[in-house]
Amino acid sequence: MRTIRYQCELARRAQQQLLTRSASQKNALLRAMADCLIASAERILSENAMDVEEAMRDGQSVALVDRLTLTPARLEGMAAGLRDIAALTDPVGSIVEGWVQPNGLQIRQVRVPLGVVGIIYEARPNVTTDAIGLCIKTGNSVVLRGSSSTFRSNQAIVNAVLGAFSESTEADCIQLLDDTRRESVVEFVQMKGLVDLVIPRGGAQLIQTVITHATVPSIETGVGNCHIFVDESADLDWATSIILNAKVQRPSVCNSCETILIHEAIADRYLPRIVSELNGRNVEVRGCDRARSVVPTMMIASDSDWDTEYLDLIIAVKIVGSVADAVHHIRQHGTLHSEAIVSNDFENISWFTSQVDAAAVLVNASTRFVDGGEFGFGAEMGISTQKLHARGPMGLKELTTMKYIVVGSGHVR
Repeated sequence: MRTIRYQCELARRAQQQLLTRSASQKNALLRAMADCLIASAERILSENAMDVEEAMRDGQSVALVDRLTLTPARLEGMAAGLRDIAALTDPVGSIVEGWVQPNGLQIRQVRVPLGVVGIIYEARPNVTTDAIGLCIKTGNSVVLRGSSSTFRSNQAIVNAVLGAFSESTEADCIQLLDDTRRESVVEFVQMKGLVDLVIPRGGAQLIQTVITHATVPSIETGVGNCHIFVDESADLDWATSIILNAKVQRPSVCNSCETILIHEAIADRYLPRIVSELNGRNVEVRGCDRARSVVPTMMIASDSDWDTEYLDLIIAVKIVGSVADAVHHIRQHGTLHSEAIVSNDFENISWFTSQVDAAAVLVNASTRFVDGGEFGFGAEMGISTQKLHARGPMGLKELTTMKYIVVGSGHVR
């Protein structure tokens, strides 16, 4: 087994070669990777089936098994994601701004790669191609640290896309860490000087481990205790379709809805309707005391429910007195990820969007849209819930930094 340090060193050296590729060459490489992925579909799906079987045998949750599972359609989507990234504008070398000083000195701020980007993720083999595609496009090497539960799948995916490279040394810009021990996370996030940025993408425990131990700069992503507030002026047909989409379409992901907040003025007529719709789709609904007085068949919501990211067919419901009360609840229990309001009242919408602190605030739309692909980024490295360097879905620009190029004509100070 190769050591983490050795693999990071390989990635660091290979990044220098990647820097010599033009935008058109990187795009051709990404399209070739997509072709290689489809050509290796049978092998990838076979390895993934073994990962899924083992996860089910170990009693893993339905949500984890769903995130882990690949299908021919999902694999086609991964390949399409690589092609979508290839079609996007390359940010590397673009001028952010430029000006000329009174003394004639020309100053330009341009986008450049970060260098070596590490990503730590759990049970999401599709993240493997997203991360590879975004990093290659931006001239970064990528070091992937997937979970042991998806190692066969990730290895098959990486082996497939490496077939697009003509030089083995340049192919070192993609590294899947051999070491999947829990302890290896701490070692990996301390590779300062070899890795320029680490992105943890997973549960709260993983993210906290990275924050606590990292000496490499890191970005918090992922945990999504997302709310939808149904205002008294809401179009209730819109509200119903938005809530069902946000909870049921794919409950195992971080941008699914976990709590519904309903204005008290419409609770009596809307709550029975939405609970019935959710129950009809096998969603367990847990309500506050006021909500249960309207629909007594609901489960009781405990204090811990307001802070729980279920990632499952479970949702909590609370009746609130106003948009200000909804905002107050979100401030107490939200995770700065994605929050939504369904309303036709301009003042309430303005209050909600200005007062809610989150990476994304949505108006009359499902929280499921907070996604790199849906934002037009092709894919994402994760959804940042912090405020420095990047916030929200991280696409190509978020995998670059800036440097100044200063041009003079014999200038001295």
